[in-house]
Amino acid sequence: MSQKIILNTEKAPAAIGPYNQAIKADKTLYVSGQIPLVPETMELITTGVADEAHQVLKNVDAILKNAGYGFEDVVKASIFLSNMDDFATVNEVYAQYFTTVQPARECVAVKTLPKNVNVEISVIAWKD
Repeated sequence: MSQKIILNTEKAPAAIGPYNQAIKADKTLYVSGQIPLVPETMELITTGVADEAHQVLKNVDAILKNAGYGFEDVVKASIFLSNMDDFATVNEVYAQYFTTVQPARECVAVKTLPKNVNVEISVIAWKD
């Protein structure tokens, strides 16, 4: 029997709109796009794209862990950048988190991101 479970954790930023941090459907976890908000204060990291990417991936990690998943379970990542000139920097940070299994992924530049941040990342994870 299929199950859909809504998952939220205080260890990641609260949703800033009508969505949940993650939805688990059977063995697949869909993690909403994360921006560089500090969960405890809901303040944005604005000290550069590398710091932003680290905070985004810390938020993703907290959501994955809350659901019993890890970066090694991620099968698809979507990276959204406000400027493609930041690709190499974000890629370098990203590689520090996806150390054992690299998922399928796309990276696109978009005109604007929520709260005018420079990077947003969403992931899909699967675990048997």
